[in-house]
Amino acid sequence: MPQLEWMWDERNRVPVLVASGAMILAIALIDWWTEPYVSLGFLYLFPIMLAAGVLPRWAIGLIGAGCAVLSEVFSSLDRSFVRLTFETLALAGCGLFVAELVRNRRLSLEAQERLRILVETSPAAIVTIDDRGFIELANRAAAELMAPRDGVLIGHPIAAFLPELHHAVRREEGPQFRASMQCRGQRDDGQPFMAEVWFSTYKEASIPKLAAIIGVTEDGAAAMAAAPGDPEGRNPLTARETEVLRYLVQGLANKEIAAKMDISESTVKNTFQQLFAKIGVRTRSQLVRVALERYRDKL
Repeated sequence: MPQLEWMWDERNRVPVLVASGAMILAIALIDWWTEPYVSLGFLYLFPIMLAAGVLPRWAIGLIGAGCAVLSEVFSSLDRSFVRLTFETLALAGCGLFVAELVRNRRLSLEAQERLRILVETSPAAIVTIDDRGFIELANRAAAELMAPRDGVLIGHPIAAFLPELHHAVRREEGPQFRASMQCRGQRDDGQPFMAEVWFSTYKEASIPKLAAIIGVTEDGAAAMAAAPGDPEGRNPLTARETEVLRYLVQGLANKEIAAKMDISESTVKNTFQQLFAKIGVRTRSQLVRVALERYRDKL
């Protein structure tokens, strides 16, 4: 359809209508000339489809009815009101169908353009990452934040700039999830920065991908310095706590975790309470963030 979109551009309304009218006239003349031999009424579908993208619905219905009358007048068959009715419905219906396709396509393109403008003008860095950990899309703010030497961020591995985000890409089967975290990043010239990252996993044609919004934070520096970042500074987790935490990061609910581990849902809740107390957080989202920051090697 991209090659045909120019025909239904509103700026080409007059040429399209003139071409459609000329086609209808030419078909009518040829149909009149070949009346004793063959009926060419089906050819009216083409000018109707051509004009459908620039006409309102009522006008498409009128053109369909008019072309059906022309087809019936120049037909070698006996006049039939039933056949005229069905021809009108077929021609007008085809035109309305094409008009709806064109309308939906326009709405889709407009939405994509608005989203593109929103992403490009956003002060926050926005990237999407494929299943191999390489950056697929990135806006201008992301390129300015990570400062790649060649000036192009697309195609670079996210691990070169945000190693923690690379480990969040979901390769295994499982439900998608959303989370946020603070982590240490690095520009292409080696300069470090503290980042607040909000990310969400999704699938595109069954391929797992990740979209992330990255903001630079100065307030997170003290918290990151105080947080135990090395294995020796972490509170040790039991095997059950580690497994529950792993399923939480995968986005599973308590009931699903209980079914996976073959334990009761109340046991899962108690394990979460233990994790909250041991790690020092209050919510599940905070638990996911800390898990990705401190315990990703166990997950």
